[in-house]
Amino acid sequence: MSPSGPEGVVFDLDGVLVDSESVWDEARRQLTEETGGQWHPDATREMMGMSSIEWSRYMHERLDVPMAPEEISEAVVERVAAIYRKRLPLLPGAVEAVRSLSERWPLAVASSSNRPVIDLVLELAVIADAFAVTVSSEEVGRGKPAPDVYLEAARRLGVAPDRCLAIEDSASGIRAADAAGMTVIAVPNREFPPDPESLRQAAKVLISLEELTPELVLEVGGTSRD
Repeated sequence: MSPSGPEGVVFDLDGVLVDSESVWDEARRQLTEETGGQWHPDATREMMGMSSIEWSRYMHERLDVPMAPEEISEAVVERVAAIYRKRLPLLPGAVEAVRSLSERWPLAVASSSNRPVIDLVLELAVIADAFAVTVSSEEVGRGKPAPDVYLEAARRLGVAPDRCLAIEDSASGIRAADAAGMTVIAVPNREFPPDPESLRQAAKVLISLEELTPELVLEVGGTSRD
């Protein structure tokens, strides 16, 4: 990426803008236990980054939830949406970072969340207008760590992937953005931090989005991926 910085910025949603892993975890765990399935200790980490198609199939096949994957996905989304409508767990600095960066660059969301959840979060946070593009991994072939959702976000922005900067929190997300050719800023998930190898793929590691400013984006965007 040249010293002039990126031409587009792509945000992950879960773990970056909203503190949501525990919400999804609880919704999936409750559904599993209430339907007679078997929750596994590694289920949360294994489902991180999966598209809704992938994690609902995982719950059906690996956690023995006796529902069709499509029904599982709908049931979990209903539970997550109900929690968000009561209280949206925005992370510190999320709205401010989105607003400040949107004044300089076109923004996109590239998320593993279902389309209704993405739309609901941005609506409740009153930042939907800040994003030119939003993409759910259920709309592409593969979930993270495959690069599909990031490549689609860049395509819809009309910006080459190597001219985009991605903001990610998880190992699968960092690997997905890096595989798409994007420069990555990592804001590590506190509950499920990225492994050191994945974290090394990030050009910059922040403690929170409160550190994410246009000046930092220009600085990181001028660094080499090599």
